[in-house]
Amino acid sequence: MALRQAQDDGDNVKAVLDARAGDVAAKKRRDAWLRTGALGAGFVVLVLVVNAFAHGNFLEPGNLTNVLRQITVNAIMAVGQTFVIITAGIDLSVGSIVGLCGVVMALVANSLHLGGPGTFIVTLLVGLAVGCAAGWINALPVVRLGLPPFITTLAMLQVARGLAYILAHGQPIPLNDSTPFDWLGTGYVLSGIPGFPGIPWQVLVMAVVCIVFAIVLGRTAYGRYVLALGGNEEAARLAGIDTGRVKTMVYMISGGCAALGGLLLMSRFSSGAPQNGTGAELQCIAAVVVGGTSLMGGRGTIVGTFFGALLIGVLNNVMNLLNVESYTQLIVLGAVILLALILDALRKRYLASR
Repeated sequence: MALRQAQDDGDNVKAVLDARAGDVAAKKRRDAWLRTGALGAGFVVLVLVVNAFAHGNFLEPGNLTNVLRQITVNAIMAVGQTFVIITAGIDLSVGSIVGLCGVVMALVANSLHLGGPGTFIVTLLVGLAVGCAAGWINALPVVRLGLPPFITTLAMLQVARGLAYILAHGQPIPLNDSTPFDWLGTGYVLSGIPGFPGIPWQVLVMAVVCIVFAIVLGRTAYGRYVLALGGNEEAARLAGIDTGRVKTMVYMISGGCAALGGLLLMSRFSSGAPQNGTGAELQCIAAVVVGGTSLMGGRGTIVGTFFGALLIGVLNNVMNLLNVESYTQLIVLGAVILLALILDALRKRYLASR
């Protein structure tokens, strides 16, 4: 009898937490939309200023399409990173997973003789399996041993990059037949419209990934659990949420998104290069932080992350148009991350004083 009563009490607590988490998530979504609106306004101002300095080249349809195409891999990686950072974690291995998955998928594609969609589908599934497995390995010491995510993912960064170079013997692996991947790498839709360059397939893939995971984070029970875990992991655990499983899934999502990024790069260049994704973790984390996700956990949206990736992409494109050297671009990117963190800290201080 007492056991049944305890179970009922546990169910009631979980139901209350679900309701509260739903309210908190709704409030966070409203706040996020406000932040996203401010981010969008800042983006418009940036575009206008940049266009003035770039002699009008920036707003040309071809350049805008190029910007979107350039941010696809970073935006997709940032989507997975958003889930990790919301749980107050971090994944430093995503760039290396991109390189490893690209090499593995190139090897798989060259070993298959299925032709057409068969080769593409099998290659994609193998790449996703490798990426998710790497994410699972990242999560294992974090969940089971309580090790800091920074340390475990830093180790995976080295391991995955080393494996990529070993498998590729230090050289890019060209595809024997790139035909099954050409549509994704260089293909466009709506390119027959006069004066319109078309939309790259990679941009459409990015849009689908962002929409799907925005729904997962903002409209599902799992998304509420992710936000609850980031807000207060102990309270979430006491309420009956399997925090270990939730945390494992976020790292697997991050690894899967990195694998998808590896597929896009392999398709674009018709080869799997072990150096692909080098330094991408910085761009990825910058997009998430600039997009309004708190490094302390408990807050973040996919919409904000997309705009963050877009802002980073625009900055990179502008600096290229203005012939800014690559070393200076690194300084600018670091300054943008620092500014975003300072603004977030000031926002928290302001809200706490109200």
